[in-house]
Amino acid sequence: MHRIASRHNERLRDVARLIASSRERRKSGRCVLEGAHLIGVYCERVGAPEMLVVADDALSDAEITQLVARVPSARTFAVSRALFSEIATLPSDIGALAVVDAPRTAPSADGTFCLLLDGVQDPGNVGTMIRTAAAAGVDQVVLSPHCAFAWSPKALRAGQGAHFLTALVEDADLAEWSAGFRAAGGRVVAAVVASAPSLHIADLRGRVAIAIGSEGQGLSESLLAAADQRVTIPMASGSESLNAATAAAVLLYESVRQRTSALR
Repeated sequence: MHRIASRHNERLRDVARLIASSRERRKSGRCVLEGAHLIGVYCERVGAPEMLVVADDALSDAEITQLVARVPSARTFAVSRALFSEIATLPSDIGALAVVDAPRTAPSADGTFCLLLDGVQDPGNVGTMIRTAAAAGVDQVVLSPHCAFAWSPKALRAGQGAHFLTALVEDADLAEWSAGFRAAGGRVVAAVVASAPSLHIADLRGRVAIAIGSEGQGLSESLLAAADQRVTIPMASGSESLNAATAAAVLLYESVRQRTSALR
């Protein structure tokens, strides 16, 4: 394990740039994971991170000790608690952060249960949707170019490790992806606010991709045109819409319910 004492150390400055700049994260294809839980999931699913930074007074913590044991010593760096606090976005008592390559998945029509995100710009919503999708058993989460970067700190925090439990495809042409998915026998279901059948009477079984748009703009015209059907979530009078992440959870788990019922 190495020790870093200066905030001007080039490795720490690289970490700080990745945390602060979405442009830097996208350009380098790397991101920063904060907290032992998130780093631990990465180690289990992907492998050792490029760089592990720990606060020196956290080395007595059992969870941190386990992390350090899983990362080659040449990639592990200890810093003071004060220096750690300067670069971390979460409270410094998390004790560890890691620089990793953001896994890249090529678009594929092979999935059987997919979630399409069209222009969802809030990274917290994106991370929450990824977490829900992974829990529901989604094969792929496919994001349009105008979505928030899935590997931003806020999206990663909201995802709680789910980024490594399902395939993420970013910067995809969703209309083109939908055409390939349909050609391979899948169906695309578009969630809209009104003027469509209730999701409770829609068939969400089989090979299906559920499309969710941004709260402000909804789904693009090109994706709506590429969809097989539109559905809406029934709401009490006076309610205009749901948070995008909530809508995704309702639709995904209605599909799970139908799939489970079909097996009984």
